Amino acid sequence: MFLINDTTLRDGEQAPYVAFNTQEKLNIAQKLYEVGADELEVGIPAMGKKEQDDLKEILALNLPIRIMSWNRATLSDLEASLNCGLKAVDLSIPVSDILIDVKFKGDRERLLRQLEEVIIQAKKENLFVCIGGEDSSRADLGFLKEVMTLGKSIGADRFRYCDTVGILTPQKTYKNIKSLSSLNLLDIEMHTHNDFGMATANAISGFEAGAISANTTVIGLGERAGNASFEQVLMTLARLFGKNVDINSDKLKSLINAVGLASNRRIDMNLPIVGENIFSHESGIHVNGMMKSNSSYEPFSPVDVGLTRYFPIGKHSGTSTLAYHLESLGIKPEKEILQKLLPMVREIVTNRKRVLENYELKELYLCTLAI
Repeated sequence: MFLINDTTLRDGEQAPYVAFNTQEKLNIAQKLYEVGADELEVGIPAMGKKEQDDLKEILALNLPIRIMSWNRATLSDLEASLNCGLKAVDLSIPVSDILIDVKFKGDRERLLRQLEEVIIQAKKENLFVCIGGEDSSRADLGFLKEVMTLGKSIGADRFRYCDTVGILTPQKTYKNIKSLSSLNLLDIEMHTHNDFGMATANAISGFEAGAISANTTVIGLGERAGNASFEQVLMTLARLFGKNVDINSDKLKSLINAVGLASNRRIDMNLPIVGENIFSHESGIHVNGMMKSNSSYEPFSPVDVGLTRYFPIGKHSGTSTLAYHLESLGIKPEKEILQKLLPMVREIVTNRKRVLENYELKELYLCTLAI
């Protein structure tokens, strides 16, 4: 079982300079469900009335998936979630010595007593409880075991292993999660940050080691360098892990565009899974292979994610590309002329830093043919 608990509406919105209005939140929540998110973490009730009103509206969508809030492990934060009508909570506590010193003056026993009190109250209310282990990647594994043992004994459902400052590598992730999952205490959820560019890789490594869930954000939004990417994790699970999910390409594209617009973030042309240019083939060798089989140089079809395949006429194009475009214009090109065109095309593209359009290639071909 592999679950995606998407936190675009919580951790994603915590990205600097990002703020979603109510309608944007409702739109994003609906689209996340339609595209394949298994659970949503949608906000922080302790922020106040406006946040609570937004959470109530999201709950009113009646999406048939778990809707969760983020909370500090305090009774006041828990009460705010209960007032919203939420049935699932993440209760966050610091677990590294660095943050325990900052937030609890180094007093582990006080931290554990507080956590126990809040979990017991949450379970009295029949809530799904995830213990959020803030800064797990810098914590002592023995202390994490202690937290998870306590959690299991009083009814917690899941432990969130947080790489809060993004320092994990896939190998280190696998080792740590394998050690914790083998204890058979609580299901483990990955929460990874992208400070070294490994958030998605670490989330996937966690799955391989026994985690059952991962937090994601659309286009990798989140604090500092962001979180594991929803679309990258989704496609990895669907195409490489065999997760049973029917990805609607039109709805995925709509989700990406909605989050990009609401967050005022550009969708880079080469962004994995959803970048507009990731199915553009310029290299002559690659284009020649693609002409023979679409699977030659693509791990999945652009149709799967609502994109289009292109063969731009650029510096590295070969005769296959030139012939393809000329034939699309109704011209059956001569091989000798195509060979003459290649150095001309390369010089033009290099000098102006822009590929040729079809009509320009046609003009160049006809001029060379007439010589």
